[in-house]
Amino acid sequence: MEYLDKTLQCAGCGASFVWSAPEQFFYAGRGLRHEPKRCAACRARHKAAPGRNAQKTPVTCAQCGRETTVPFQPREGRPVYCDDCFGSRRAARQ
Repeated sequence: MEYLDKTLQCAGCGASFVWSAPEQFFYAGRGLRHEPKRCAACRARHKAAPGRNAQKTPVTCAQCGRETTVPFQPREGRPVYCDDCFGSRRAARQ
């Protein structure tokens, strides 16, 4: 697939921003299907907003047994995976 720069409008501030071809390639390589809704400045503000830095919960990966942390409280009886195992499971579904 060929990627071309695309001009989008930020949902946060309303400004136009360019979603570059390399960024589109990066998104596609990570299985991300939706265009970004915010410009870089608004994304940074959104990430830094209060409440975004949730407490990390220590867990053991259900697949590889590695100790890791997750930004949520796991539910009883539901498996929790480390980043690597979660990514490989996601890629296998596609």
